[in-house]
Amino acid sequence: MTKRQYNYSFEHKAKIASRKLVKEKEKEIAKLKKNLENKTRRLRDKKEALKVVQNGETNKETKKGMVIEEDKLDNLPNPVKELLQEEKERIAFKPNTGPQTQFLAAPEQDVLYGGAAGGGKSYAMLVDPLRFMHIKEHRALLLRKSMPELRELIDKSRELYPKAFQGAKFREVEKIWKFPSGASLEFGYLDRDADVYRYQGQSYTWIGIDELTQYPTEFPLQYLQSRLRTTNNAIQCYIRCTANPGGVGGNWVKKRYLDPAPPNESFTGKDKITRKFIPASLQDNPYLNDDGKYEQMLQSLPPTQRRQLLDGNWDVSEGAAFTEFEYDKHTIAPYELPKHWTRVKGIDYGYAAESAVVWGAIDPQDETLIIYRELYQKGLTGEELALRIFEFEREDKLSVPGVLDTAAWARTGTTGPTVGETLTRAGHKLRRADKNRIQGKIQIHERLKLNSQGRPKLQLFRTCPNIIRELQSIPIDKTKPEDVDTKASDHAYDALRYLIMSRPRSITAYENMQQHKRWIPSDPTFGY
Repeated sequence: MTKRQYNYSFEHKAKIASRKLVKEKEKEIAKLKKNLENKTRRLRDKKEALKVVQNGETNKETKKGMVIEEDKLDNLPNPVKELLQEEKERIAFKPNTGPQTQFLAAPEQDVLYGGAAGGGKSYAMLVDPLRFMHIKEHRALLLRKSMPELRELIDKSRELYPKAFQGAKFREVEKIWKFPSGASLEFGYLDRDADVYRYQGQSYTWIGIDELTQYPTEFPLQYLQSRLRTTNNAIQCYIRCTANPGGVGGNWVKKRYLDPAPPNESFTGKDKITRKFIPASLQDNPYLNDDGKYEQMLQSLPPTQRRQLLDGNWDVSEGAAFTEFEYDKHTIAPYELPKHWTRVKGIDYGYAAESAVVWGAIDPQDETLIIYRELYQKGLTGEELALRIFEFEREDKLSVPGVLDTAAWARTGTTGPTVGETLTRAGHKLRRADKNRIQGKIQIHERLKLNSQGRPKLQLFRTCPNIIRELQSIPIDKTKPEDVDTKASDHAYDALRYLIMSRPRSITAYENMQQHKRWIPSDPTFGY
């Protein structure tokens, strides 16, 4: 059977072609609509995902402004994971696993990231202020000691910031980054304490100081802390600092961040601000550690600098008077001392400066001096100090005899009792201290030596932080190397020196009884 042939007119053929074309266009439009719907859905999902990342609405781990750690990605909603996967090739910076990631994710208001050299601190400081750069009101300030030191950070920021935020512009004259949202990051320097007044009247939501130990006092950080504020509830204000051990400010940095709590543990300071110290080591940075060249360079440093920069040891100071002092050897955990051990105390009085009292006991087995208690407080009158000492000695069997700085006995034109007289009248058994500075320092060196059994002749309870700090850090006098620098904090050191120069030794029960027999109540030395 042959197929029937139709002979259509031109007009009819045109209608058939038009209908076919319309159907094809309708199919194309339907396909475009479907694609548009899919793209719209994906865009909506991305917006929701960004909302989750920024505000932490569906997952407690993604707190506001926090970095999402890689091991927590599986807990995120699927749209978030899809978004992060799509953006993977555009990642500008990926933190090293460990301390660097912990630093960027830390929720505390004030964090120090420090320790050994090469731990990746500078890159972390450039990345941390970016957490709120999508918000217009975010203003960050990143500081170094001098402008030449700041140049390295600026050069690294030129590589990083345009990748992280397309459209970010750097204003060379003002040293300010401007971001598309209107947020900004300012680079500045503080050469002297007085330089902080350049920021008077300014307000910031993030303040960072790179190499904090280059500052001799805590004042710049305390002042800048007052510049930290915001009216936008979506922004949390932060202080971020980095440091290596040592430097002129090593002692106050250690006291602010390390002494109150163990590393990686959050604590609240007296100013009600939450803080944390996050230690880093060269091993935490594979980019510098793997080939071993940087470690080899650090190994070639002098002993003190090597312990600071390679080991991240905060207990050694350059130019320290007592380099033989080692925390692990010369400090011990507190324990109950036998009541029959001989006890003695040394007192250095101050009112504007701290009054320092240290209590020691003699182990009769090898004559080791155990410093088991300290009092360290300023603004005390003689009567107030007498009461404080009695409070501290409640645990002792008897009032502990001791030695007091001779200056506390000196009269300075007043007709009233001296501090020394006030203390003895209150019942404290005291005599004038031997203030020979050179011999006193030598005797401390002798006490820090190990005996034949490997035990130091001087050990300190770890509950005595001030005397430990001063023995670790008190520097040698540059013009008189036989002595310590008297401009440094030395109040607890002086009290210890007085105590040791009193020639403490253990006595037997018989000798103790004989001393009580020889005791004369009217002895003017002790003021009985």
